[in-house]
Amino acid sequence: IFISVTSYRDWHCRYTVESIFSRAKYPERLRVGVVDQIENGQDQSCDVPIVPCAQKQNQALCQYRDQIDVYEMESTLAVGPPFARHVASRLYRGEYYVLQIDSHTAFVRNWDVDLIEQLEATGNEMAVLTTYLDDAQGSVEEETGRLLTKSRQVLCNAAYEGTGLERRLRHDQEQQPNTLSGIHGMPQLQPYWSASFSFSRGHFILSVPYDPYLPMVQREDEEISMAMRGFTHGYDYYTPETPVAFDSAFNDRESRKSFLEHKNLYKGMQKTSLLRLYGIVGLDNNADPSDWTSDPDEMFAIGNARPLAKFFTSFGIHARERITEHKLCNFVSTGRMHKLFHEYLREDGMGLDYNNIHFRFHELQSNHDGGS
Repeated sequence: IFISVTSYRDWHCRYTVESIFSRAKYPERLRVGVVDQIENGQDQSCDVPIVPCAQKQNQALCQYRDQIDVYEMESTLAVGPPFARHVASRLYRGEYYVLQIDSHTAFVRNWDVDLIEQLEATGNEMAVLTTYLDDAQGSVEEETGRLLTKSRQVLCNAAYEGTGLERRLRHDQEQQPNTLSGIHGMPQLQPYWSASFSFSRGHFILSVPYDPYLPMVQREDEEISMAMRGFTHGYDYYTPETPVAFDSAFNDRESRKSFLEHKNLYKGMQKTSLLRLYGIVGLDNNADPSDWTSDPDEMFAIGNARPLAKFFTSFGIHARERITEHKLCNFVSTGRMHKLFHEYLREDGMGLDYNNIHFRFHELQSNHDGGS
């Protein structure tokens, strides 16, 4: 497994690396790539053990040092998650699986085996296990790594935020249902994707690479773009049946440092980046490719496996009107979407065949198993 981590001035980073290795059943099979954006002289590098190796040699940053790559850059050069994650993905070296996480993540015991078993249970080569992470406190036993809860978030509630032409489609972490799985024996299908936790076969990171031409774009916009691009490349999103990781800084969210503290250095870039991002995924009817920061490169565009229109109709998105149908979560979180869609998994396991899924979601039929 290749684990991609991006950190912005986050002291939790070293503890996340420690958790990755200490809680894994087979730590020798892991490789970690970190992009560490820090202010020299003020922030502790993710490359430095928590205590000197001479005092405690079994720390991850001592015992597994050859399996950890840290790319360090000055925090003033940070221009947002997409660019940092693009750099992190460049550390990938062909591992069979890829896991993307935040720098403040705590794992449960034997998370690596559990996660692989869950992914393989889908029978879907194009499956991506993804969710937002709940508070580690009260969810995982600190000393042993034992899982204390089986509920997890289902990514299904998206809405347009803002006013007028500035309205943007997002799925707020606080608005997603947190429930026990409605499907047993495998992860559960959902429409959206999270940058905080994403586990898949390694080809996902190659087929849907992070667009480096999106400076000053925030996570909420990054996630919508990646969800739609991944869908058009043939990938399907699932929330885990049981969680394997949690947010170790859940209660510190208000004090977390952000790349936006240097936004005055990059004035005007966010606007042009959003034109590019939303223009590529068909969510900005007024976007002109000539307004984008760079000519769109084919490798950062939408895919050819499925049309974007299928994503919009299947999940109740009206891009031209900039509105979404309500109550999609009633259809998704209960497992009805999974039961209806998963029977169309291709025989070769290469994703769901949306050519045979004739479904248009609207809120008036959200309490039914079918639709047309």
